[in-house]
Amino acid sequence: MDQKTPREGTAAASVKPVRTALGVLAICFALSVLGRGLGESFSVFLLPISENFGWDRADVVSVYSLSALAGGLASPLIGRLFDYSGPRSVYSLGLLLFGGAFLFAANADRLWQIQFSIGICVGLGIALIGNVPNSILLGRWFGPKLPTAMAVVYSATGAGVLALLPASQVLIDHFGWRGAYQIFGTSALVLLLPLLVLPWRLFSEGQPHLTKTATTDIADEGWTVGRAVRHHAFWALFWTFFFTAIGMYAITPQVVAYLIEAGFPPLQAATAWGFSGVVLLFGMLGVSWLDGIIGRRPSVLVSYALSIVGIFLLWLLQWYPNIWVLTGFVVCFGSMIGSRGPLLTATAMKLFKGKRVGTIYGSISIGSGLGSAFGSWSGGLIHDFSHSYNPLILYALIAVILGMIPFLVVPALRR
Repeated sequence: MDQKTPREGTAAASVKPVRTALGVLAICFALSVLGRGLGESFSVFLLPISENFGWDRADVVSVYSLSALAGGLASPLIGRLFDYSGPRSVYSLGLLLFGGAFLFAANADRLWQIQFSIGICVGLGIALIGNVPNSILLGRWFGPKLPTAMAVVYSATGAGVLALLPASQVLIDHFGWRGAYQIFGTSALVLLLPLLVLPWRLFSEGQPHLTKTATTDIADEGWTVGRAVRHHAFWALFWTFFFTAIGMYAITPQVVAYLIEAGFPPLQAATAWGFSGVVLLFGMLGVSWLDGIIGRRPSVLVSYALSIVGIFLLWLLQWYPNIWVLTGFVVCFGSMIGSRGPLLTATAMKLFKGKRVGTIYGSISIGSGLGSAFGSWSGGLIHDFSHSYNPLILYALIAVILGMIPFLVVPALRR
């Protein structure tokens, strides 16, 4: 009988963790595609719902704001739940909320019902299958390669937008917005069944050498939430998340409506913005690649510069509604939505590593939730008050610039 050499045995033993790590990455990516895609699909539902009920833009955008707010405020609790209950409970609860929320919304006839279901419940669902639990789980498998892994997962936002925005428009055209929400809700509940039977105990273990390192870090660092909030890096990251989210999400929920009012047909507008999903993948991986070449701070500043160019091109579309300006906007602005996320996540996970990292990172993520909520709501209010997109675009530009400031002045982030 043939005997394996020690080298062959070692190689075979190393294959299984690699395969498991890639499997975990694929699951996190798929869940993020579903969560972010369903969440961002609201930009396609905005006009049909507002026309159906005759609500003001600020009223309808408040649904998107509540979704971001609910997910942001729940992030520390989700991090804590993940630390103590594991991924099966967190992810399953997320899909269950999705299913119930969309089915409830399909029968809604009042604003508060849409706000509760598509706002609060969907926001919680996105957070439960989103970046906080994914970053904790992937950190156990990828360690120093976490920025690249998170770039792949963050790019799921783009994949979800690419797949679900045009699909949402097609479903609305054929079944109405209520029928589309029924299909979304039923699909989420069906996906819950295979999710429950996955080997989550194996997925939770992580790479042995990373688990050992994490145990050492706990003894050395001893980070707690109380200690973290007294560190300037915590509030610098919170500031960056908050103001960047205001700038990006003041625009994002109204992009499709803006393009339609600029003269583009509804399906073309939804499809064009959906293609931001394609460029987002390259944006995520590109910024993470730059991180390894020129460093974190320059990479983040490049991403902000592209976002600013994208905002300028969006403003220009009012006077030049052609495919070239539209393409430039989608490439520059769309590719940078969340592009800083993997680097900010990796920075937080490195600075505050230890047993409470899930809760600490979740607390920092409140900034993103609050910024997304305030940005989308205030963006709708500005549009209703001014009856123009120009003040909204200027507002978004100022917020994005403010989000960039910590990387210019805060020592922990400048390094």
